[in-house]
Amino acid sequence: MNISDLKSQWKKVILPLNSTIKEAVINLSESGYKIVIISENDKFIGTITDGDIRRGLLKGLTLEESITKIVHTEAIVVPPTLPKAVAHDLMKANKVMQLPIVNEERNIVGLYLWDEIDNNKVSELENIFLIMAGGKGIRLRPITENCPKPMVTVAGKPIIEHIIIRAKENGFNNFFISIHYLGHMIEDFFKGEKWFGTDVKFLREEIPLGTAGAIGLLGENFKLPILVTNGDLLTDINYNDVIKFHSRNNADVTMVVRSFEWQHPYGVVEMNGLDIKQIIEKPVYKTYVNAGIYVINPICRKYIKNNEYLDMTLFLDRLKEAGLRVIGYPMHEPWMDVGRHSDLELANQIFL
Repeated sequence: MNISDLKSQWKKVILPLNSTIKEAVINLSESGYKIVIISENDKFIGTITDGDIRRGLLKGLTLEESITKIVHTEAIVVPPTLPKAVAHDLMKANKVMQLPIVNEERNIVGLYLWDEIDNNKVSELENIFLIMAGGKGIRLRPITENCPKPMVTVAGKPIIEHIIIRAKENGFNNFFISIHYLGHMIEDFFKGEKWFGTDVKFLREEIPLGTAGAIGLLGENFKLPILVTNGDLLTDINYNDVIKFHSRNNADVTMVVRSFEWQHPYGVVEMNGLDIKQIIEKPVYKTYVNAGIYVINPICRKYIKNNEYLDMTLFLDRLKEAGLRVIGYPMHEPWMDVGRHSDLELANQIFL
């Protein structure tokens, strides 16, 4: 369900502030949405549910009286940008079946309904989603001198928040974050009830361990294939699809790769000794590059020594030498490695 799907439906639950309780009762009965949204000059005022009406009647109100006496003006609302998965968790945490969608100008732009969100919700995965967030982000200095790179904001949100929101939409809810440089700032961000039931745990690197070395800190938690991503990536990839691809192809490790084209700035001369074979004018070379996202099976854990610095390239070479299957998942979705100032500027332009 999304806002556009509801354009012809949710508006029927809106009543003006000068309506009566009787009109609210009729609206509830006819709409079947179990909520009435009250507005004044197209601005959200509050909500009325069957419970609000019943409590009003118990206090002696009549059906002919104004709804102003029963409207709930402190109802929970959400912005249009809130992902469905987070809206679902918010409804579950607050035990509400309807959630008005209100923009910054207080205009009513949609309505989430529990039944529709819950029926369309992606099945929750038990697989660990591991975010590598321990690097120093040297190329983004001076921004990262007092801020870990995954906490650098893009369109008002830390990069790591964009990653987790996307992963939650794809069914993940079991998150580990590997931290080292300014790791306390990342831990502080996830304190409290901000994440509506999302399970976030931390792997603390006492010394830098590299992308693969930090995986060893999972210990006994490593029981299913895990999805690993660098903490500075923004992408529209469906992480759930990567897990499925990995399983279908009986892989031990799946690396997400993306096509990269590079045009040589000069004419390339191919020679045979002193003889020129051919001249290729500014050829375009097409290759695959590492996108910084992986799925890794539990069997791979035994190839990581405790507290060993191990980058992913060496780790994958080690696995291939042991006869394990390492495959690539070609992606076509938008992808950005926010590692430089120019990348950060472009990311903000795209997201805004």
